Amino acid sequence: MKKFLLYFFCFIFTCFVLPAMLTKIDIPTNSSEVREENNIIEESTYDYKKYGTIRLLHKKTETVEKVAIDEYLYHVVSAEMPADYEMEALKAQAIVARTYTVYKALNPKHENADICDDSTCCQAWVSKEDRLARWEESKRESNWQKIQQCVDETKGKIITYQNQPINAFFHANSGGMTELPVNVWGGSGLPYLQVVETAGEEGYNQYASEVTLTNDEVIEKLKVKYEDIQINFQNEDDIKILEYTDSNRVKTIKFGNHQISGVEARTIFGLRSTNFDIQKQDNKVKFSVKGYGHGVGMSQTGADSLAKQGKNYEDIIHHFYVGVDIEEINTI
Repeated sequence: MKKFLLYFFCFIFTCFVLPAMLTKIDIPTNSSEVREENNIIEESTYDYKKYGTIRLLHKKTETVEKVAIDEYLYHVVSAEMPADYEMEALKAQAIVARTYTVYKALNPKHENADICDDSTCCQAWVSKEDRLARWEESKRESNWQKIQQCVDETKGKIITYQNQPINAFFHANSGGMTELPVNVWGGSGLPYLQVVETAGEEGYNQYASEVTLTNDEVIEKLKVKYEDIQINFQNEDDIKILEYTDSNRVKTIKFGNHQISGVEARTIFGLRSTNFDIQKQDNKVKFSVKGYGHGVGMSQTGADSLAKQGKNYEDIIHHFYVGVDIEEINTI
């Protein structure tokens, strides 16, 4: 009996246990596949044939860094758009920022770099360390992962017009209607940047703002450029909006003996946009402003509002940029 049991266990071990022990466990080696609790998340991969690496100028240190374009975009998107915006809005921002980067690389203004990290010159950029420090601690990692996901899921995608990357302008809040570039920077305009309406922007804190100045402060600010400025504040016609653009922004405004553009008035008085009204109150002048930014191209709050209405990133991009295509970067 003992001999029989010995033979039986040897048989079981040889036929079943030993083969199982010798069988190689097949573990996925593809870095684009991640397993989490029985759920498989496949990250998108993209082989950049060109523009996969860009030269980034850090203005403060005047150093140039070579960086993978999507790694660069993590820092740009996190600097340019709030992380609590809808995923589709963030994806639209990622594509817009990638497009803007490629456009700058094709039309460089820096001698040894494709783009810089100064938002007043090119596009905002923030280090991961600084970005995390500005977020609430409990949301830091999830916010960064959300930004990464939006960039990664749109890898290689850019906006084109007639198979060329567009100059993808964007701003914070349009005040309900975007602006033509010719009314901001002059020139002949761009066919894909038109006046478009966007509902839902009034719910954001960037929508409305006020600046109130004393009469003396108005004179003081204007004198920086116009030394001979003279205003009779008792005369209703001495401070008067003379002309509006098609998007209802101030095109020309009169201050006493000078007529200036709405764009210049915005700069002189520190207004958030050129969409403003003026009220004279006793010895003060009140500017009531709608929107935030130059108003050209994609409104970020408008993008978030559209996403909340169920629009995807393609819908958002086609809303703000007229007659464009979303293409793979390798095709241009």
